[in-house]
Amino acid sequence: MADPFEVRMRFTHHLRQLNASVTSAQKAAQYALKYRDMAEDLHSCILEQLERNNMNMRANIMYFIEHFLDMAHRDGHHEYVGMMQRDIIRVVDAVAPDDGSGAANIKVVRKVLHALQSKSFLDAQVVSQIEEVLKERDASAQDINLLSSPPEASDENGASSRSHGHSSHHHHHRRGAHHRGPPKLDKRQIEQRIEEDRERHKRQRENIWAIPPGEDAELQKLWEETSDLGEDDHRMGEEEYAEWKSQMKAAKCVHQREAERNGTYS
Repeated sequence: MADPFEVRMRFTHHLRQLNASVTSAQKAAQYALKYRDMAEDLHSCILEQLERNNMNMRANIMYFIEHFLDMAHRDGHHEYVGMMQRDIIRVVDAVAPDDGSGAANIKVVRKVLHALQSKSFLDAQVVSQIEEVLKERDASAQDINLLSSPPEASDENGASSRSHGHSSHHHHHRRGAHHRGPPKLDKRQIEQRIEEDRERHKRQRENIWAIPPGEDAELQKLWEETSDLGEDDHRMGEEEYAEWKSQMKAAKCVHQREAERNGTYS
């Protein structure tokens, strides 16, 4: 039997290596499924890494969760799905905290939650309740950003007002400290986030054109993506048919037009 401490350390290493690539998510997921007898312990690793790492890493782990639950469900290891359902609020609080520090991750959380709902991993009511909380946090983050960088007051000549003296300056300093925004990502983390988002968007565009395996798979995909036939479609069809008839009539040769006038054209 493998040493639980070593398994935990190795899985933690896999989580810290997560990035926008599918390969990194597969490695971490396969490792967790291999040691599914320690599922509760490995699940706690996910929660700990969510709460201890920077916001970029938390976003990567959030994306990983969707991939991981897909693989766990496909292999019949539903205990991982159940534990994630149980702790989904804790996961959201870690990835997009209410202090505004995870404002950039709110879209990530929404995307993954709706994906999990569409795959029946999460109940629609739970996702709806979390969505309301995310809306409040998104609005709060915008308010914090406004308060953390207030515009400098100016007089009627356009110059900065300095007439309040030292006491007023001290008051504004304390107010600014009180409303100071959440810690910002450094330049390297911002560049890393941009690059990983670009990679994910690229993969999404590729997946749009991907055809699932199986006979008539492409036909089935087109059928599912095609909207129902409506009145606008009928009207468009009639207009196109009328235009086609007009073009065909104009394209007839002289002999056909003469034959039509003589009633001998069939």
